[in-house]
Amino acid sequence: MLALVLLALCVTAPAGASAPAPDAGPAFGVPAGAGAGPDVRGARTWPLAGRPVVVRGWEPPAGPYAPGHRGVDLAAPAGTRVRAVAAGRVAFAGRVAGRGVLTVELAAGGDPPLRTTYEPVRPLVRVGDEVRAGSPVAVTEPGPSHCAAGCLHWGARRGDSYVDPLSLLPPALLTRGPSRLLPVSGVPLPEDQP
Repeated sequence: MLALVLLALCVTAPAGASAPAPDAGPAFGVPAGAGAGPDVRGARTWPLAGRPVVVRGWEPPAGPYAPGHRGVDLAAPAGTRVRAVAAGRVAFAGRVAGRGVLTVELAAGGDPPLRTTYEPVRPLVRVGDEVRAGSPVAVTEPGPSHCAAGCLHWGARRGDSYVDPLSLLPPALLTRGPSRLLPVSGVPLPEDQP
């Protein structure tokens, strides 16, 4: 008799995992193209098509000026299309310290408003533009970046407080699919042990 092991897949992949290909079409039911798709308040999606590889997760700083990682890095080569995570209005689109940065203030973001940031990117939208969840807002640029193989740094902030951007996504988007029971040979069963 074979023992069964529950294998659960998670959103984070090893740092050496391959990067996703540049976005070439729809994902999560959102058609490609600016302004396409339903404008559902509260709808959320990944900023990259498919199920992006998280290269580095959120590491909250101990204080406002303490070290940490104030966002997540998603594997993305230069030229990858970046999508709005949620409906909102573009609050900033420009360069900061040599990097292209885009900030979107979320429509249902509360008070103080919740903002998402993306870098390094070449914005496809302007300050004041309304965006929908899943609509293209930028394209990743080739550095300067703190990822060796290229990535999108995705951040989130409420007022002066940074929050984990992954907390903005519904749980269904954070799992890789259903868990499956697979047979494993060579593992002793409890009744076979002395």
